[in-house]
Amino acid sequence: MAPALWPHVSRFLWLACLLPLAPAGVAAESLVGNLVVTQNTSLPWPSSYLTKTALKISFLLHDPSNFFKTASFLYSWDFGDGTQMVTDDSTVYYNYSVIGNFTVKLKVVAQWEQATLDAGKSVVQKTGDFSAPLMLQETLQGIQISGPTQIQSFQKMTATLNFLGSPPLSLCWRLKHECLPLEEGECHPVPVASTAYNLTHVFRDPGDYCFSIRAENVISKTHQYHRIQVWPTSMQPAIFAFPCATVITMMLALIMYITLRNSAHQKDMVENLESPARGKRCCHMCCGPFLLESSSEYLEVARESHGLLPPLYKSVKTYTV
Repeated sequence: MAPALWPHVSRFLWLACLLPLAPAGVAAESLVGNLVVTQNTSLPWPSSYLTKTALKISFLLHDPSNFFKTASFLYSWDFGDGTQMVTDDSTVYYNYSVIGNFTVKLKVVAQWEQATLDAGKSVVQKTGDFSAPLMLQETLQGIQISGPTQIQSFQKMTATLNFLGSPPLSLCWRLKHECLPLEEGECHPVPVASTAYNLTHVFRDPGDYCFSIRAENVISKTHQYHRIQVWPTSMQPAIFAFPCATVITMMLALIMYITLRNSAHQKDMVENLESPARGKRCCHMCCGPFLLESSSEYLEVARESHGLLPPLYKSVKTYTV
């Protein structure tokens, strides 16, 4: 190590040894200043910051007269999560990995040499204790909803909402017929202090509904929807399916009946067209002796019907001698 660095190192070690012994002092002997915590994200809520994102923590000394321009400073940091460090720089960067409320504490020791009345020099020291509250949050990544999708009217429905991320400060929901985002001022605000919430509701009228849910914390907000069908009391969906099946069966039976009836009607028409000829022949054959006036007429009709019968009268040849 270079000899020129030994004075600085020795002074730093000396201040670090004196830091635990430094008295808090009265207000007039204490340092005046404050802690400033900043982050690259811009949040509208004070003292709220994101986890897993670096925080810049700085100590600003109030010294308008430059009284401490020759003083040496030592800073002892306690970040409230078990991490501590000592630096000679008034600014540190720290990253919180978990959510929660923390308090960062800082003890500042300033010392310098001052001339005495006997032309000597003495070491003068002043200290100060400072702190700043922090609320570390995560963004709301979504809402998981566990609940029924069908229920009867006048029954109590309970749905469990699980929030992915930091607990929301408020929950807002509204029951609609369509799943649409919530507008400002059109929902029921509910305070929430944990990552789970039970939503209860009693449906009075049957129909299709949708829960529109919005949750927000100091960092972000998220939306989620849950559809549910409400049936009349003592009536299940299967009961509605039975009448539909009955109607379909009746329609099919009617179609089959009409089809069979048309085919039977066409068959009757064909048979009716053939029946007069058969009846006439039967009448001539069976009822001829009763309907004709003489036996000679009957025989003539029978001969016409049966072409193979011999003629009724045989020709007689006459000879003159």
